[in-house]
Formats: sequence, structure tokens, C-alpha cells
Amino acid sequence: MTPLKIVVLAGPGDSTDTLFHYLDSALGVHCVIVETPVSQRQLLRRRAEKLGWGTVMGQVLFKLLVAGPLARKSQARQAAIRAEYHLRTEAIPADRLRTVSSVNSPECIALLQQLQPDVVVVNGTRIIAKKVLTSISCPFLNTHAGITPLYRGVHGGYWALTQHDRAHCGVSVHLVDAGIDTGGILYQALISPGAADNFTTYPLLQLAAGLPLLAQAVRDALANTLLLQPAPEGVSRLWSHPTYAEYQRHRAYAP
Repeated sequence: MTPLKIVVLAGPGDSTDTLFHYLDSALGVHCVIVETPVSQRQLLRRRAEKLGWGTVMGQVLFKLLVAGPLARKSQARQAAIRAEYHLRTEAIPADRLRTVSSVNSPECIALLQQLQPDVVVVNGTRIIAKKVLTSISCPFLNTHAGITPLYRGVHGGYWALTQHDRAHCGVSVHLVDAGIDTGGILYQALISPGAADNFTTYPLLQLAAGLPLLAQAVRDALANTLLLQPAPEGVSRLWSHPTYAEYQRHRAYAP
């Protein structure tokens, strides 16, 4: 009997390394297809087209004046979270990696069709086009750092805290469709950030809470027993990176 095949489709980074090691230990991963990230200049230009240069410059200031220093200050806390949840960050072995220019490129579609996975796990890629999602006949699963559909986009845990909404500060595992975090919900879990946590540790807590749910969703997919969960009540909203001014306004509720 041919073993069932799990393929990870991802962007480069620590979260992809951690996700690979967790799933590989739990279930076995056939390979990881990593896309080349968009350049910073191109990324900022695209954001400006949607949000305006004023907002984008505020986001850049936040990254330089807040996120960077917080990350350096929180290294010990991040290490403690990784140790507590046994999160590994070693590089993915080279013989398990495939690289493509983009998840939406013809080369990626050809590789997926060649591999014929039974499930594709997505992590940290650009928005995946419908032509990719329909190029093979298996589910695509994603772990989202927020409770969908209320907190789509980025930094869902942080934004829930800014809205005094700890009841929806968490993580979702969902099917991937052509929208932004709009696919059917499979599992969700909450996190409870403490006094030692901040903007740079929330995503790590979400990853730790989400990985067991993702592994279960993969098992469900392989067994053809995926079951959609009802969406939480509330208004669906797409959230972006905070600006420096927004962070200062909300820091009493979400450090």
C-alpha cells in the first residue's frame, strides 16, 4: 500500500521550520515546497496601493521603533515558550526541500501535480490562487494566527486584545480557498497571554496552540473525515499590521 503523502507549501522562516518538525515527528512529511518571498520594496508598494503611503509609513515606524526592540527584549520569553511546548527551529533538511519562485507559479503547479499529495499544509505564503488550489484533488489546510472570520489577515491575537475581546484571542485551522482566511473552519483554540507576553510572543503562543490542531486536521484529511465547525458570531474583518500610532493607542490592552 502506498503511504499517504503530506506536502507543506510555505514561505521561509522559523514558523515553517517549527511546523515541519512538529508534523514530521507526528505524521511524517514527504517534502516542503518553499517559495521565494516578495522583496521588501515590492511588498511595501503593494500595501501602499491598498492602504495608502501614510498607513504604510506608520507600519514601518512600528516595526522599527516597537516590534524590533520588543523582539530583542523578549528573547528569553520566546525561548521559554519553545522549551515548554517542545518547538524546534532547526533548519529543514536540504533533501526534504523544494524551492519555487512563487506558490502561484507554473513550476509550483507542475511540482504539486508531480507529487500528487494527499493533503497540502500551507504556512506563511502569499495568497494562493484558485488555479493552484484546483490543480490537484486534495485539501489545502492552513493554521491562521487569529479566530476566523472575526480576525482575518495578520496579528489576529493582538487585534483581539486591542478590542478587549479575549474570548476570541486564539488560533484557527481552516481549509484554504481563494479568499484571505475565509475557508471553512476545522478547529479553533484560545490563548491566554500573560504579563510576560507582548506583540512578539503572541504568534508563538498561537503556533504552539495551533500545531496539535493542525496535526489532527491532517489526520482527518488523510482519513477523509474532515468536519467543518460553525463560525463564531460577529463581524468578519480583515486586519493589517499596526501602525506606530495604533500601537501607542492600544498598548494598555495589548503590549
